[in-house]
Amino acid sequence: METITFDLFVSGLRDVESTQYRLLAYLRRIRDAFARNVIYPHLAELVGLHNTLAGVVGKISHFRDSTPGRLSGVDLKAHRLVYEKSDLGLEQLDELERLIEWALPRIRAAIEEGRAIYEFVDENVILERVGIVPSYVEEGYLLVPDRRSAEMHVVRYQMSIFTGADERFRTLKTTHVSSFEAGAVAPGPAEIKRRLSKVHPELPNPSTFLLVTELDFPFKETVLPVAKRKLIHDLSAGAGWNADDGSGET
Repeated sequence: METITFDLFVSGLRDVESTQYRLLAYLRRIRDAFARNVIYPHLAELVGLHNTLAGVVGKISHFRDSTPGRLSGVDLKAHRLVYEKSDLGLEQLDELERLIEWALPRIRAAIEEGRAIYEFVDENVILERVGIVPSYVEEGYLLVPDRRSAEMHVVRYQMSIFTGADERFRTLKTTHVSSFEAGAVAPGPAEIKRRLSKVHPELPNPSTFLLVTELDFPFKETVLPVAKRKLIHDLSAGAGWNADDGSGET
């Protein structure tokens, strides 16, 4: 699926109507994914795009007053617009502002659809600790069921720390370890934990969590991302840290 970025809004000023059609088609494809209960990576992409566009609109007056000229691009790393001096600069800024203000409510409406699905999943899953909880919880395992394939997936997680402007955050990096067939004769969470400690003796009593849910939703695109976010918030809250919602992918 095509990903829409701020670059489209800058380059699209040459043909605003075509840009609007591209954005509407992009949002329609994302809504189709939401209708199938597929929320990632689409929800995160929409939120990022909305925040970028809202930030530009919030600074457009400053851009208009301090850097008149022809808008030629965007420096994403420096979070600034790039200009070429031109008599058309102010007119182009006005056009960009109108285009973004047209797009923002449509993007927000799609975000609300995705968030409704996310909140429904979050309310219908429970994170349980398996066995005795060790003092070291920075690394361990997350057991997540996939109802559609009747499997239990084992994901190894590792917490890391990064420092922002004013706060320190924890992020979650994950790696898929193995999968077990689910069913009456399948190993239970405690047995899976015991086997993991034998295969990976560097974690003799690993911190292990089980996601409990009856939802028959897409595993990779919905259940697993929600499980990761639930885990990082659980661990961060217990340690008194702030949590970064962007967990590392397998």
